[in-house]
Amino acid sequence: LPPPTVSDPPCAARASRHEYFTNFLKIKPQGVITDSYVQIGDDGTWCQDNGLYEFTMGASGAKVQGRYTFVYTKKDGSDEWKIAHHHSSMLPEQIVQKKDVPELGVKLTQEETRGLYSRWNDALASLDPEKVADCYAKEPVLLPTVSDAPRTDRQAIVDYFTDFLKMKPQGVIQQGFTVSDKPNWAKDCGTIEFTMGATGKKVQGRYTFVYVFEDGDWKIAHHHSSVMPEGAFAAMAKVEEIEKIVC
Repeated sequence: LPPPTVSDPPCAARASRHEYFTNFLKIKPQGVITDSYVQIGDDGTWCQDNGLYEFTMGASGAKVQGRYTFVYTKKDGSDEWKIAHHHSSMLPEQIVQKKDVPELGVKLTQEETRGLYSRWNDALASLDPEKVADCYAKEPVLLPTVSDAPRTDRQAIVDYFTDFLKMKPQGVIQQGFTVSDKPNWAKDCGTIEFTMGATGKKVQGRYTFVYVFEDGDWKIAHHHSSVMPEGAFAAMAKVEEIEKIVC
């Protein structure tokens, strides 16, 4: 029965252990024992190792100090040792002094955050709406440029890009601001210029991408895209002037 380091529920079944380590291994942990106390059972069927260890998370470079207990047993006449009990916890002083606790998870640099935009733009260039939809999270929110309806599931996103890609859009960021100071989360927002390859038309707009680390990859959880408001209001005013003349 292993009480894990970064999950509240005990993992008593193989399936729950598999699920725990599927997520935990995404942060690429490696542990080094710094202090150890070993006990060996008199009958030779069990042994125990208790002590302190330090994990380095390869995905982020964060270091976490913790305490551990491993109880190993031999069962059914086998010569192979198995973990019967594993208790892992952060050092309590780290938990109490939260400001000193390393944040677990995957962090991006500003350059890596901007690289996620390039991946999305490359998906646009493929003209395949399914590839574009692959860039989005399982529960996305897309507020698109040329549709009033929010898109909150994969099929709705595919439907939107099926039409939008007919214009063969390619975007170039004019001015952007990236924020990636939290693990498993990043944001990129700013202004963008789209060139519609089908017509040569250029469209100035504003964008916001919020990325989350999901199932071992970075995905778009929120995407808001809109045309520049000054241009939109100018166009509306022009239409009103024309209507006055015509009417």
